[in-house]
Amino acid sequence: MNLSSVGGNVTSVGNYRDTFSTAVAKNVIVVALCISINYINGTLVHTFRKHQIFNVNPRYILFIHLVINDIMQLTLSSFLHVISYVLYIINVPFCITLLIIAILATFNTPLNLAVMAVECYIAICIPLRHGQICTVKRTYVLIGLIWVTSAVCILPDLFILLATEPLQFFHSRVLCARDYVFRSTYSLKKRDASHIVFLVLVWLTLFYTYFRILFAAKQANTDIRKARNTILLHGFQLLLCMLTYVRPMLEKGLLYLFPKQYLATRFTCYITVQILPRFVSPIVYGLRDQTFRRYLKRYLLCKVSIRNHPENVTNSGTGHAVKGQ
Repeated sequence: MNLSSVGGNVTSVGNYRDTFSTAVAKNVIVVALCISINYINGTLVHTFRKHQIFNVNPRYILFIHLVINDIMQLTLSSFLHVISYVLYIINVPFCITLLIIAILATFNTPLNLAVMAVECYIAICIPLRHGQICTVKRTYVLIGLIWVTSAVCILPDLFILLATEPLQFFHSRVLCARDYVFRSTYSLKKRDASHIVFLVLVWLTLFYTYFRILFAAKQANTDIRKARNTILLHGFQLLLCMLTYVRPMLEKGLLYLFPKQYLATRFTCYITVQILPRFVSPIVYGLRDQTFRRYLKRYLLCKVSIRNHPENVTNSGTGHAVKGQ
């Protein structure tokens, strides 16, 4: 991740400052988008927790883990964005804590997408073994491995920071962005290398699973078409996540075309890189999935009556819901 990928849209650097009204408008937009998307994501999590049909399905467990990551990422990103305007600088230990959590959530996203693609491939191409391979226990183990892998990628940055920075640095206040804290040359090189490895492995996984499903489609039935479309959406979501890694080049290109629009360019990149990818997850499963959509509408629109109470719907409609998967 680059300078402001988890540190918000740092538009107060140097001599560049927004006017008061512009700063208020930008922060209102960011906070409004954050609340709106997190409301939808929170409703997805609530729906998942309320119905047993989702708790025993590895596909939905992986999806809800992705949603929780999105909530963490978006909340921290928006929080740091507002801080960059209101406080500008914060204590280094507090900043490090926020950055590590945000970076972990960011690293988790492509890994989670890769695991979801593999589960989709197994369901379509090896359906008879899907129940044996994709169990709930193994799904939670995989989620644990995702977090361990992400931690292995970020912990060296913390060790390098402790080894290279003087003690007074940890008692100071800084602009809370990754390149302002993990600023060692070793950290920058390690970051770039880990990004390349992550993206190559995840893209190879997506391509492999997509083409295997494509070749397995001897008959263009609904399930296979839906699986192919889902993996394509995973690829689109991953493409949006990749913007985080190419953000410096993207900003330089836009600033070359619009040299006088520095603040507008950085804010546009922030919305595109940090918020837009978080908007995709609810669409991929929450709205496209027939079973999830049936339950989600009741909570999203707050239409819960005694006759349609979730508990009654779960008990009476479980068989039909399973059939709708």
